[in-house]
Amino acid sequence: MSSERDYVTAHLDDLHADLDAWLRIPSISADPAHAGDVAASAAWLADALRRVGFPTVEIWPTPGAPAVFAEWPSADPGAPTALVYGHHDVQPVDPLELWEHPPFEPTRVETPDGPELHARGAIDDKGNVSFHLLGMRAHLAATGRDTPAVTVMLLIEGEEESGSPHFADLLRERRDRLDCDVVVVSDTGMAAPHLPSAVTSMRGLAEVELTLRGPAVDLHSGSFGGGVPNPLHAMAKLLATLHDEHGRVTLPGFYDRVRPLSDRERELMGRAPFDEKAWLAGPAASRVASGEAGFTTQERIGARPTAEVNGMWGGYQGPGHKTIIPAEAHAKLTFRLVADQRPEEIAPMVRAWVEANLVPGIEAEVRAPAGGVAPCASDLDSPWMDALLSAIGQAWDADPGDVLFMKEGGSGPEADLVEQLGAPLLFLGAGLPTDRIHSPNERVLLPMLHRGAEAAAHLWRELAAIRAR
Repeated sequence: MSSERDYVTAHLDDLHADLDAWLRIPSISADPAHAGDVAASAAWLADALRRVGFPTVEIWPTPGAPAVFAEWPSADPGAPTALVYGHHDVQPVDPLELWEHPPFEPTRVETPDGPELHARGAIDDKGNVSFHLLGMRAHLAATGRDTPAVTVMLLIEGEEESGSPHFADLLRERRDRLDCDVVVVSDTGMAAPHLPSAVTSMRGLAEVELTLRGPAVDLHSGSFGGGVPNPLHAMAKLLATLHDEHGRVTLPGFYDRVRPLSDRERELMGRAPFDEKAWLAGPAASRVASGEAGFTTQERIGARPTAEVNGMWGGYQGPGHKTIIPAEAHAKLTFRLVADQRPEEIAPMVRAWVEANLVPGIEAEVRAPAGGVAPCASDLDSPWMDALLSAIGQAWDADPGDVLFMKEGGSGPEADLVEQLGAPLLFLGAGLPTDRIHSPNERVLLPMLHRGAEAAAHLWRELAAIRAR
């Protein structure tokens, strides 16, 4: 037990009430019809931070959705500055009919692992952000301080679920307000409820859309079939060459920059228990595991680059049959990237791959949005990492050396934070692989948020022992 835990335990109702109120705001950034709700979500968070005691709280507008900034300076000279990153927007809820409870009416469900809260945003990312509200209060109460032991800033954006299109510009515009010594990302999770763990990296992301064109108009398949190239056939053939027989991506130069996994990294990842059969039957909902040869499933989904076909369409898709050779075929692809790959280099590779594999008589267009997401990673040997491991260990009653390391397969704007602010990254999140993030019936295991709040309270004290640069 600790004073931090005592405080958190005594004030769990505050955490639950805050989260319940926030989750009722449908802050879906991808849907313009919910722009007002995203703004209301930012306003709610700003008010909550003022209630906690942050002396500076501001809503920062962007050309899209607003971000929330807060700062609480430490009274201690030379205290480090930590910036907490998260987001207050949420994913769409479709398909609505698959939800067991209304997605914006938080519902508590008792389970053998403890109470769960079901709602869109329950963990991604309102739950992960909300534990900092209680964590700050617990830190102050446990230490008897009027200000935190480190200067704490929060930057909670409103467009992460829409690709953070304005986040990098926001960082550049507000750069003079964001100087910090370390960034704490609270948009991740842990391996299991009883396994204290820390994410150490996130993959990058590049997106591409392909359009293949054949005849100038749709043609009667009886009159022209077998005589002209079919764009859908060409697309199927092209996408079949995206991977070789060993599961490796065939884009020319795709692996040139990939930093190999070190023996130490593989050993650290291998410490995390992983039941592949349970994973397949549970969160993966798949019959078999597959992917790049020579790597474990854990390594494939967290530490290796990938290429996925997210959608493909063309021709007639209505009821019955329409016997045509379609004029066009389309596909959407995404590429998850690892250190030291660059998202802006992927589209030229795709164009070279298409040119090398396209059937005669078909024209191709490759469209890629500007930017993309770069991969990012923590320094495993930094004092900042030592502080994080100590904080997590205390919250989970574990030795810091027993905290497991994880590589997050998803992507976010964390690389923008590194590039713009030049500060090292730490990841402190309370999500679980079973939380159905981005799916119907998203949930959070409430005891994970309780531990997250305690870990945050410990972290500010642990970081204070590291003098600022």
